[in-house]
Amino acid sequence: MTTTSVKLVIFDCDGTLVDSQHAIVAAMSDAFLSEGLAPPPREEVVGVVGLSLGIAVARLVPDGSDLARVDRLAEAYKAAFAAQGRRADHAEPLYDGIRDTLQRLAAREDVVLGIATGKSRRGVASVLEREGLAGLFATIQTADTHPSKPHPSMVLTAMDETAALPVDTVVIGDTTYDIEMARGAGAAAVGVAWGYHPEEALRAAGAHHVSPDTGDLERALDLIMARRLTA
Repeated sequence: MTTTSVKLVIFDCDGTLVDSQHAIVAAMSDAFLSEGLAPPPREEVVGVVGLSLGIAVARLVPDGSDLARVDRLAEAYKAAFAAQGRRADHAEPLYDGIRDTLQRLAAREDVVLGIATGKSRRGVASVLEREGLAGLFATIQTADTHPSKPHPSMVLTAMDETAALPVDTVVIGDTTYDIEMARGAGAAAVGVAWGYHPEEALRAAGAHHVSPDTGDLERALDLIMARRLTA
């Protein structure tokens, strides 16, 4: 008698499930202006999405900035992002096809879903509640209690919580930090081309596959879960 292993499918949030770039860039601009600094270019801000907030800010500040300024900017960013969330025009929309993909995966008996994100737990909860997706995820790992990506801690903890083996785990994300995190945990790594890092960077970081859309992503996951896509 044989048994079928349950597969753990872990999604990043910003840039993978939701498009938060406009809100992130605006909040970072407000934070820098509060310190009398010129806002960093959009491409630089988008490039650090996925890192824990303090590390992301530290990469954006001018050379010679001290830790106290980094801390102030991080707090100003959190305040600005929260203020945006209360505005009627605030938007972090799901990418096309994501809702259907998540619902189809969640309905499978051989799959459990997880999230691993640089977002705060409160931020993730807000997105999932707004979109009616909160009940789909068996494990949610955030920057509140883990080292920043690409450290594999979030994936390792998700595997521990769901009793999943690395061979039965796949991480889906839009940045090189996601890909490196997955590979560091021994999991399969799938990049998505609709997010914030270019496809060539995802492949160079070690992605087993890069999907241009959610249809292709579901087909790639079928291959992985059949163990036909290897490292």
